[in-house]
Amino acid sequence: MNIIHHLLERIFGYSKKLPAESTRAERGQFGENLAADYCKRKLGYKVIVRNWRHKRDEVDLICRDGAVLVFIEVRARSENALVSGYHSVGKHKKEVLQRAYKNYLKQLQNPPKHFRFDIIDVAISNSGSGAVRHYTNVSLFNKHYTAQKPLSYD
Repeated sequence: MNIIHHLLERIFGYSKKLPAESTRAERGQFGENLAADYCKRKLGYKVIVRNWRHKRDEVDLICRDGAVLVFIEVRARSENALVSGYHSVGKHKKEVLQRAYKNYLKQLQNPPKHFRFDIIDVAISNSGSGAVRHYTNVSLFNKHYTAQKPLSYD
């Protein structure tokens, strides 16, 4: 690894380039790192949690955009992929994500009044760099859905 990559890893906590021989898991981690960095540095979001799990469901990123809670699905794909990361989130995946988000909201003592779903698509070039595309307020929740406070058993 050259000195520039080493310094980038020390500054940002990860490499800004993905090695050509990387695995699918490494590509996914690379995409999530770029997305989290993008949310913090470019958008000014506060990253609350990464890779939140409930049973078999997972939320890639949960952030705060002011008073709005933002659930983010990160999709890292080759820039030459036939289907973009955004378009790879189909009906079934949206149902799984909605279930996970509802479970996250249920466990909060004071669920936020406003929340939304975003997709961050990371297109990985042959050279190993990633281009971030952010799709905000993607339709997932029906317009009348509100988070419920958890029941207290006092």
